[in-house]
Amino acid sequence: MARSDEAAAFFFTVYRAVQEIPEGKVTSYGHIAKLVGTPQRPRQVGVCLKHLSQDAGARYNHESVPWQRVINAKGVISPRSQPSGTRNQAAALQAEGVTVTTGALGELMVDLGEFGWFPNSLPSDQDEKDESEDGNED
Repeated sequence: MARSDEAAAFFFTVYRAVQEIPEGKVTSYGHIAKLVGTPQRPRQVGVCLKHLSQDAGARYNHESVPWQRVINAKGVISPRSQPSGTRNQAAALQAEGVTVTTGALGELMVDLGEFGWFPNSLPSDQDEKDESEDGNED
C-alpha cells in the first residue's frame, strides 16, 4: 500500500471516486485520474486498485470499492497478474448487468457508448458545490 501520507491520500481519493461509479456503469483509469485532479496519472489509478485490500475490515476494500467498474480507455478489461483476474472482473460486471463481449484478439470488452460513465465532475463534488451555493443565499 501507500508508503507516505501523500500517497495514502491519493489512494483514498481514488477509492472514494471509484465508489461513486453507479452500478451497471464503467469508466476508465484515465477518467478517474481526471476526476481526482491528476489527469496525467491513469497508471497510478490502476496501482491503487491493484493494492485494494482484501480485508473486509479495512476502510477501503474489494467489497466497499467497486474496482470492477474501472477498465481501460478502449473499453477493454485490462489483463491482471493472475490468469483468472480478467474473467473475475468480467463476471462481476456481468452480475451488475454490464454486457461483456470478446474482441477479435480474445480480449474482454465493454461498450463504453452503452455502459460508460464519464461525468465532468464527481457527483460528490457537485453536491458540495450546491451546498456552498445554498449557504451563500442566506
